[in-house]
This record gives sequence, C-alpha cells and structure tokens, in this order.
Amino acid sequence: MTIRVLVADDQAVVRDGVVLLLSSADDMEVVGEAGDGHEAVRLASESRPDVALVDLRMPGLTGAEVTSRVVSADIGVRVLILTTYADDDAVMPALRAGAAGYLTKDATGEAVLAAVRDVAAGHTVLDPAVQRRLVELIVSEKESTAPPPAPAPEAGVPAEAEGLTRREIDVVRLVAQGLNNRQVAKEMVVSQSTVKTHLNHILAKLALEDRGALIAWAWRYGLAVRTP
Repeated sequence: MTIRVLVADDQAVVRDGVVLLLSSADDMEVVGEAGDGHEAVRLASESRPDVALVDLRMPGLTGAEVTSRVVSADIGVRVLILTTYADDDAVMPALRAGAAGYLTKDATGEAVLAAVRDVAAGHTVLDPAVQRRLVELIVSEKESTAPPPAPAPEAGVPAEAEGLTRREIDVVRLVAQGLNNRQVAKEMVVSQSTVKTHLNHILAKLALEDRGALIAWAWRYGLAVRTP
C-alpha cells in the first residue's frame, strides 16, 4: 500500500529535501507541498493524505495550530511534526493538539521514513530527546503535586482514572495515540457517534476542556502507551 504524504515547511530548501527523501521510497507518494500553515490545512483537506509532515514554525498558522485544525476536521489525516525545536513550548502544544509523532530535523533520513510508516500504521512516534523530556516533566510534576499514596483502582490505571469505565479508558488510550474518531471507532468496532459520546463523558468526568487537554492528561498519567 502506498502511503500518501503532505509536506509542510516554509523553508523551500528543507521542503525540497524532504520531498526528495520521501519520493525515493517505493511505498510513499508526496501528494502536496505547503509553504505556510493555511496552505497546509487547505491541502490536507483537499488531498486527504495518510500523513501530514509538518514543521512547527510557519507563517500564517503554527504547526500546532495546523495539527489542531487537521485533527479536529476528523478527515483521517495523521500529523507528524518535523522541526528544529524540542523545547517545552514547542513540544507540548503540538502533542496537546493531537500530533501522532514528533521528530527533530537532526533525525536521519531512515528515521524519518520509518516514522512516516509508523504514524501511517497508527502508532505514535517520538524523538528520543522528546521522550526524555516528557519523562522529566512527568516525574517532576508528580514529585511536586503528588498526593499521599493511595491504592490504585486497577493495575496499570492511575487513581485519577477511577471514575472512567473500562471502555472509556480504551478510548483515552487510542485518542492519546493520535487516532481520530473514525479510527477509534474502527479499533473498538463501534460507531463514531458512540466514540463522541464516550469522549464527552470522559471530558466531563475529568473536568477537561478539549481533546488536546485529554491527550496531555493521558501522557501525564501513562495511558498514552499502545496496549498489547
């Protein structure tokens, strides 16, 4: 199966290099090139690629804003961030917006191709430096805000998720992997309306505002790991 990819980067030389790399792979096809955030959103909607490879710092809309709009549109496009930046202010907004992957531009060509394949297959891909930073943030936050120890309601599930049903926890895990509602419905063998109902209940129970906040919550409490 050919993976259809959209490339969005405002630097033409970088964009051309990424397009050349992707075009060298037998299983990939570049279906669009965008030089700014608005164009990226438009082309994602028009061409419906499997993966949108998006830079963070672009004119018009940032990569995080592009991600948020593409994910919210629920058109089956998974976003892989490819950027120079790995600081907290860059990483967290992109992950909260629903990015399915995050790589820095010092990644090898082989790593970029592997990440595109993994994201297209429904997996979450994070640059090692980003993974380390997320772990540091989670550990430091738990150390500073952790309440007195209490028995967990279920092995492998945080106490904060006690009010969620088993099915709702499954939804959280899948959403945190970057799946949209249609993909979650397919994984769980339910309708998209059922997924939306679950999400509304989850957000209400956890007092969270939106999908991005839910993804951040899932990463924080270890529910963003693919289940066996």
